[in-house]
Amino acid sequence: MTDGPDDPSAWPEWDSFVQSHGYLSWLDIGVDYLEDGRAVLVIEQNEDFENPIGTDGPDPVHGGIVATLIDTSSAFALRSTFENPSESHLTTTDLNVSYLRPATGDLRAEAEVLRVGGSTGVTDVTVTGDDGEAAVGRTTYRLFRDGIDSE
Repeated sequence: MTDGPDDPSAWPEWDSFVQSHGYLSWLDIGVDYLEDGRAVLVIEQNEDFENPIGTDGPDPVHGGIVATLIDTSSAFALRSTFENPSESHLTTTDLNVSYLRPATGDLRAEAEVLRVGGSTGVTDVTVTGDDGEAAVGRTTYRLFRDGIDSE
């Protein structure tokens, strides 16, 4: 699945972060590529994530899962720009999702950092599934490069 180098992670601790986070662990999010302001995250098809609408094939994935994939891939892309990603923190301040078509099958989110400053970062994300581009999103984050401050 990897698009990039043999080691897809510019942040070696990404896997332990996912495993220690109950929701992300349950989703079984995988990192395909993570480096230089870009992240590609994947979620394999899982019936537990689908809206039970009774289609002939797989039902579409719940929009909240798609939004989580946009949010999480954005955070990983931004972390790849930090000098010490494991010691830094960030929080979503804006998440915009536009659903283009039902998301089916394995999902792949490609996040790219548009701008990263000292305290704010912005990303664009595209999510694709079996039927093509399912959603696009833009996020804004508050960045805490040296850990959480007391503001």
